[in-house]
Amino acid sequence: MPPVPQASGTAYDPKGRRDPFQALDLIGGPRGLDVSTTKLTGIVRSARTTLALIETSDGIGYILRPGDTLGDGRLLEIAVDSVVFAVGAKPGFPTNRVVLKLAVN
Repeated sequence: MPPVPQASGTAYDPKGRRDPFQALDLIGGPRGLDVSTTKLTGIVRSARTTLALIETSDGIGYILRPGDTLGDGRLLEIAVDSVVFAVGAKPGFPTNRVVLKLAVN
């Protein structure tokens, strides 16, 4: 069996870009985001699924379905004109529910 090559000691230089050798964190959504500071901008319904369009205070949009997490909350349900999030308990506080109503312009 041939010998296994050894690392040459070179390091990857990302030059300001995301390092492709680091794992992505896709589970928790943006860190430090409070669901209570977001707004519901739309609800999309089809025969197979229902999606909620959520926008953060800095204008970044997210498309969520029940069970998805965003910041400190998990989307529980999508109603006709609102969504319900379960927000993780903070020390000394019980789990909260945050209801976002559809923004009407």
